[in-house]
Amino acid sequence: MSVKTIKVFDTVEDLSIYAARQLIRLSKDAIRERGQFLITLSGGSTPMRLFGLLSHNEFADQLDWAKTHTFWTDERCVPPDDPDSNYFQAWDTLLKHVPIPDKNIHRIQGELQPAVAAKSYAQLLGTFQTPGKWPRMDLILLGLGEDGHTASLFPGSDPEPGLSAQSVTASYQGRPANRVTLTSAVFNDARQIFFMAAGENKAWILKTVINGPYDPKQYPAQRIHPEDGLLTWLVDKAAAQSLR
Repeated sequence: MSVKTIKVFDTVEDLSIYAARQLIRLSKDAIRERGQFLITLSGGSTPMRLFGLLSHNEFADQLDWAKTHTFWTDERCVPPDDPDSNYFQAWDTLLKHVPIPDKNIHRIQGELQPAVAAKSYAQLLGTFQTPGKWPRMDLILLGLGEDGHTASLFPGSDPEPGLSAQSVTASYQGRPANRVTLTSAVFNDARQIFFMAAGENKAWILKTVINGPYDPKQYPAQRIHPEDGLLTWLVDKAAAQSLR
């Protein structure tokens, strides 16, 4: 049975500090209970402050990086050193600053063709299966787009629950989007999800996703409801202003 919680913070800084502390707690629990911590990172602007905090000694020293494995929710089909790459953002802000082994960083190969990259990532996930087609993530970070998308699950897309990763060709903010994304099946299998949203521009869509009618095809963020895990919305006051 899933549990949903909404936590509202005055600022993105407060939100990020809370997320960092909870992430450390979850990592320690996972390593103590299962010997490793599996975390799936997202792109976008909201998690960047969290990544920055985790790269500093106050927080970084509390994580057992040798037993931490990083994955990604989705990726743009660009080279790994491209500023638009979700992997590059996490690498530049966090991973290059901490002692995580290279073999523990499991990026989506965005330099490949989308279908090839999706197949390759699904195969990689299969090597971690415990015991299904993909690993059960200890923590997944998700963001919320102004159109209701999350990861690269865009409005109008059809859920494919039998897959772990799929290629995406869509138009986003007037631009063609060739991407690879994990699916809602992987997200909903997680032990914990932090759904992060900040800013006044997210107020309408946050209200719609949480309080509005259920329309997961139009608002893919509504597809996220862990079957046996915890879903925590971490939002600032500006984003939460229209919530009931």
